[in-house]
Amino acid sequence: MRPYWSLIRWMGHQRWFAAFGRTAMPVDRWIQRATRGRWTLIGRHGMPALVLTTTGRRTGQPRTQPLLYAPDGDGYVVIGSNWGQPNHPAWSGNLIANPDATIVVGGRTVPVRAELASGAERDRLRRLLIEVWPAYETYERRADGRELRIFRLTRRA
Repeated sequence: MRPYWSLIRWMGHQRWFAAFGRTAMPVDRWIQRATRGRWTLIGRHGMPALVLTTTGRRTGQPRTQPLLYAPDGDGYVVIGSNWGQPNHPAWSGNLIANPDATIVVGGRTVPVRAELASGAERDRLRRLLIEVWPAYETYERRADGRELRIFRLTRRA
């Protein structure tokens, strides 16, 4: 493992990194929109990243969020860690209200349907996510007992 990657993974567990990440997300959304998903702050560190667009459950407006993902066969796995905050991220509530969404991965737009994972399937997908970003374990501990929502996104026809 490259020393740089080890440093990034270590930083992911630090509280200041989560605070920085929360403030950098609007900038990352802008960069990903401007480059049609071909460039991202989070994806530049060798991590698999996508841009998720959901429908706002109250507004009906499109809402975008850059996220790390774990590949799972023909699907994509994402987690509502919200950097370990005690509340769920808005995008996860949007997916529960309307599971149809789109993602941009590597410049390609893919229509997807989200399924909230539970039980043994949730445990399996959680392990995939931890392999991609070990700091998710830290975020779980910080989340005040909140179970982080894990979704599997699969291509819609």
